[in-house]
Amino acid sequence: MTDQAEHETPLSDRPTLLVTLTGTDRPGLTSAVLSTLALRGLDVIDAEQVVLRGRLVLGVLLSAPRDHKELKKELKALAENLEVDIDLKKGFGDNEPRRKGRTQVTVIGSPLTAQGFAAIAGRIADTGANIDRISRMARYPVTAMEIAVSGADPDSLRKVLALEGVVQGLDVAVQPGGLYRRAKRLIVMDVDSTLIQGEVIEMLATHAGRFEEVAAVTEQAMRGELDFSASLRSRVATLEGLPASALDEVFQAIELAPGARTLVRTLKRLGYQFAIVSGGFSQITDKLAADLGIDFAAANELEIIDGKLTGKVVGDIVDRAGKATALRRFAKTSGTPLSQTVAIGDGANDLDMLAAAGLGIAFNAKPVVRAAADTHLSVPYLDTILYLLGISREEVEAADAASDVIVN
Repeated sequence: MTDQAEHETPLSDRPTLLVTLTGTDRPGLTSAVLSTLALRGLDVIDAEQVVLRGRLVLGVLLSAPRDHKELKKELKALAENLEVDIDLKKGFGDNEPRRKGRTQVTVIGSPLTAQGFAAIAGRIADTGANIDRISRMARYPVTAMEIAVSGADPDSLRKVLALEGVVQGLDVAVQPGGLYRRAKRLIVMDVDSTLIQGEVIEMLATHAGRFEEVAAVTEQAMRGELDFSASLRSRVATLEGLPASALDEVFQAIELAPGARTLVRTLKRLGYQFAIVSGGFSQITDKLAADLGIDFAAANELEIIDGKLTGKVVGDIVDRAGKATALRRFAKTSGTPLSQTVAIGDGANDLDMLAAAGLGIAFNAKPVVRAAADTHLSVPYLDTILYLLGISREEVEAADAASDVIVN
């Protein structure tokens, strides 16, 4: 067959050769193999390489040479010289095309046990889907793995894996694959018990000597047992007469969720925009937004007269519906389709916001929220959300090192 005739033959009908190398990784192995293949004038159709604990696996799919046996001898001699194993397998055509229904599954564990990971892989197989690729996103403080799956319906797979994740004590996120997963997004976060640790209104109530009664009402409201607006007004009423200076003291005492600065810093580098939407108070959230470089903020405003809280809220209350309205408003302002928004929250008043977003994440959330969200995270690190977006811990650390960022 002439070269021209060979290239006119459909790839699926052409003879091809798969060359696989395994051995201890060191500089020059890949180059040595490719240089030997280059002498034959072969076409590279596909290639993939992975290194695990110093062990290299390299696969190269090539157009098949006419003198297959001679090449086999050359590669055998090369393998002996390099002290590696090289295997050749003849066949026809390219890799089988991936089936439709590409899905990204992120599995997070602390630790990620072999039993748990095997169970997740088993449930994927049970649905008839195929695992195309597995890659590690993080090794500490949690272990996170990303699994590329084809041939699955994301909604059906999400239900199956969510149940298995609960059994195995793992967080499992299922998202449609494809180009839009890599697009820039708008991240909308709740504040209390999400972006920050604890509840601002409880911190203010401590200053007013009313912590216990306010905390009890907050817990009921977050579980969805009370109307949020009514519960907020009753809690704010307990703050009547509190000096406005208490707001500054509370802000100074706020502790961000672990990984919050890393999450914001990393995604801002990539052009993402951020918003915070809170049933708390603008006197706090505006300062948080300024500190973190957050683009948009919406929260309730405490009324202050003569330097003291009146026990009332000014204007409309940002409640469950108000949070979803704010998300849509910020998406429109930023030019972000709703399908490219990510909402993160923990309480019942976040449910509408989580439902409106393209991806709703329940972060250390109440059971009613975990059941309704697209996915949930039960680890305390807010930056684990990066792994759901396809960003690895190594990439984050490399970017921080290049920018001389000191991570506390």
